[in-house]
Amino acid sequence: MEKTEKLTLRECLIGDRAFYRHVLVVVLPIIVQNTLTNVVSLLDNVMVGQVGTLPMSGVAVVGQLLFVYNLAVWGSTAGAGIFGAQFYGRGDMEGVRHTFRFKLLVALAITAAAIGLFLAAGPSLIGAYIAADTSPADAAATLQYAEGYLRIMLIGLVPFGLTQCYAGTLRESGQTVLPMKASMLAMVVNFIFNALLIFGIGPFPRMGVAGAAIATVLSRFVELAIVVVGAHRSSDRYPFLRGIYSSFAIPGALVRDILIRSTPLLANELMWGAGQAVLLQCYSVRGIQAVAALNICNTIAQIFNEVFLSLGNATAIVVGQELGADRLTGARRTAWRMITLSLTSCVIMGTLLALCSPYIPRIYNTEESIRLLATELICMAALCMPLYGFSNCAYFTLRSGGKTFITFLFDSCFTWAVSGPLASGLYRAEYRCDLSARQWYGHRQMRHRLCAGEKRHLGEEYCKGIVSLPQAGAGHRPL
Repeated sequence: MEKTEKLTLRECLIGDRAFYRHVLVVVLPIIVQNTLTNVVSLLDNVMVGQVGTLPMSGVAVVGQLLFVYNLAVWGSTAGAGIFGAQFYGRGDMEGVRHTFRFKLLVALAITAAAIGLFLAAGPSLIGAYIAADTSPADAAATLQYAEGYLRIMLIGLVPFGLTQCYAGTLRESGQTVLPMKASMLAMVVNFIFNALLIFGIGPFPRMGVAGAAIATVLSRFVELAIVVVGAHRSSDRYPFLRGIYSSFAIPGALVRDILIRSTPLLANELMWGAGQAVLLQCYSVRGIQAVAALNICNTIAQIFNEVFLSLGNATAIVVGQELGADRLTGARRTAWRMITLSLTSCVIMGTLLALCSPYIPRIYNTEESIRLLATELICMAALCMPLYGFSNCAYFTLRSGGKTFITFLFDSCFTWAVSGPLASGLYRAEYRCDLSARQWYGHRQMRHRLCAGEKRHLGEEYCKGIVSLPQAGAGHRPL
């Protein structure tokens, strides 16, 4: 194994042309693919938003629940992906095949479990996001929209899981163009059928939220077909796919090593995803409007976030390949350069996001109060973007070297130990203050009404004493 060498500050921060060319080849298709995916998601979101605030909120809740499933698939296959990139780096195609088979079996098992869970407990999970003070009519409508959307979306979980297995393996080998093409064509299908089925254009029925779900499911089957057919037709370009289904036997030692690496990743993704779901629930108890505003913010911010997210994925690939080839000095240099590149990109994208924040929410057909709240949330997301960029690159650098337990600690543990309790605590504190104020105000009004009716019996001076304002103290705040 190569010994590490000391690096100058310039070597760590600034790369040569060959470095940026290599990074560009890897990251550009990922950025294009993911950005277009998020743009289509934005258009999908806007189209659903034209139907109304309640349908958009129902779709947002289901999207958050399915996001936990997505993270479970990514987390369960990421451990195998670490080994896959290293196997490819040292030219071991059989090792790449074994990692693919592991991904496939695990992804199918998680998909089956998720479908069973959502079918059994879907309504209860959705109901947890509907605020208690929501009117019965709005609550029932939101639940109906969400349940209908969820039932259709479950059909698309199988093609999604299979696509991730193929696309992840291709990216780990540096082959990012085919997944990008498949995603782009799938997005075109999604956009076209969104317009046709949501609004009922031409001979197609007006299906609203259900139409959006059907369009998404169709696009996922299209993406899977393109990736699978395209990969197997070009077996010369992807030699690790030859005989990939000839056997599902995986060496026990490799399974053990993958599980050691995958378990923290899976736990991390599940706990982090569940933590994000809990954070959304903290928003949801503030009302349907808060859910809608957060949905707008997340959809828009995700487009700008895609630069540093894609750079994080690229970091895992290029650093993993350096480690697989036993080039430790190259791995360190590459990691620092990717972090620098990510931070620089985040400053630029965060500035652009902040400048656009007052205008983008106006494309939604919703209340002005929701637009204003979404603008505030977008500004906060823009301010935090450089921090996200650094932590994302550091996360994937550690993960590429197999340091999955550390990433588990500073990712999921932070979410549950700090973010979740802080959000819940702030909400409860605000709720208690608001409740106290409302009780105080109601008590004051009651006393005013009481004295208004008793003045002629009790006298003016006595009533003035009763209705005097209490001092701001425990349980009270001035209005």
